[in-house]
Amino acid sequence: MSLLAQLATALADGSVEVVDLTAPLSEATPILQLPEPFANTVNFSLREISRYDDRGPAWYWNDIVTGEHTGTHFDAPVHWITGRDGQDVSQVEPRRLVAPAVVLDAAFQAAADPDFLLTIEHVREWEKNNGPLPDGGWLLYRTGWDARSADQDAFLNADVTGPHTPGIEPECARWLAEETPIIGIGVETVGTDAGGAHGFDPPFPCHSYLLGADKYGLTQLRNLDRLPPRGAVLIASPLPIVGGSGSPARVLALVEN
Repeated sequence: MSLLAQLATALADGSVEVVDLTAPLSEATPILQLPEPFANTVNFSLREISRYDDRGPAWYWNDIVTGEHTGTHFDAPVHWITGRDGQDVSQVEPRRLVAPAVVLDAAFQAAADPDFLLTIEHVREWEKNNGPLPDGGWLLYRTGWDARSADQDAFLNADVTGPHTPGIEPECARWLAEETPIIGIGVETVGTDAGGAHGFDPPFPCHSYLLGADKYGLTQLRNLDRLPPRGAVLIASPLPIVGGSGSPARVLALVEN
């Protein structure tokens, strides 16, 4: 039996499970809120074209209004100034959209400290217990933040000092970008950087280092608790928007039961 036939059989009999890591996309989907004078994206919305009526008697359809970086979405290198000469989302090679994934779980630490930052030492400790980061694969960073995703205020967790969400410290972001073989990072928060990353050196280091190194970001993931520390295969499916800096994406994981 060919490898693809084996996979089809495993999907049919349930020995390989498809886990949806994507947050539902609606007007209630939390979006990033930048302070003035910076411009912000719009909330997702549907604009009805027809619904079995005189505008179209047998069909229902909508226009969609959304930003590229709304809900569960893919960051292409050109999204950041450090990757301005890199790929837009339509140029990402399809073979890079299907890749192995590992999960580093820091939900306990993030529950105790919403400003928790992942360090190189945390990742090396994970590698000691689980093996090396996957060559050409994803590091998925679980913080439990998806439990807040139905409430924008709780999800952004902002006060007068700014948002407080977990992330990755600058030196760890640089190390992941420049010294590890991963293809990108995936997070449960509104962006790949911590809420306080505007005050880091450099600001927003995950965006700066990873996108500048021709790597990618996935944000607002959910159900990472259903994945093993290693062994899953990730399928990231952004829209191939020509000139696009990113796209809402359906992100799936294949997990062996």
